[in-house]
Amino acid sequence: MNSHTNGEVNCNYLTSYNGTMDMKKTLVQQSVNQCNKEHHEEKLPAIERAYTTILKELGENPEREGLQKTPLRAAKAMQYFTKGYQENIHDILNSAIFDEDHDEIVIVKDIDVFSLCEHHLVPFFGRVHIGYLPNKKVVGLSKLARIVEIFSRRLQVQERLTKQIALAINEALQPLGVAVVIEALHMCMVMRGVQKMNSRTVTSTMHGAFRDDPKTREEFLSLIKQ
Repeated sequence: MNSHTNGEVNCNYLTSYNGTMDMKKTLVQQSVNQCNKEHHEEKLPAIERAYTTILKELGENPEREGLQKTPLRAAKAMQYFTKGYQENIHDILNSAIFDEDHDEIVIVKDIDVFSLCEHHLVPFFGRVHIGYLPNKKVVGLSKLARIVEIFSRRLQVQERLTKQIALAINEALQPLGVAVVIEALHMCMVMRGVQKMNSRTVTSTMHGAFRDDPKTREEFLSLIKQ
């Protein structure tokens, strides 16, 4: 079913399918997901070997009892921490956007977020607050948390993560406005470097009404502080 070229997965999609377009899209996406899963599993041994090398270069013995399965465990953990590369917004939001004549701010706050800093591969974690002003469409509330999960489970910087979440919501819903605020603790500042235990990083991005209308922006900021 699959062929691999330069590390990429190429699948034979359902070009001869004669059913409805929506069903064809579903079947094609299922095929893509299966290809991605197989490709993901094929990468595991190489990642495991890399962790074995790291342990050796740190002066450890990968063959001692406590470390014999550590490279495999670490490889699986790293794949999980970065599983957002295998996911996309369209899969998550499928059938979760609804027509609704609601014209007030929708806010989901205190969404837990965990990610890996791309500079040191150590965690940063905190909370995400999302608000949007509907334009005749709303999304299932849990899907906002899933959008956060997709982008946070990649190697990240907080500034980019904030913007990616907002742009994904903006593209999917075409709302009158969207705002995202992230507050996070970065272990690269706590465990190494300046070692400041109580430092927090806050990033935000505003689009549409949240950027252009001070009253809307202040209402959002007030609500997430409650």
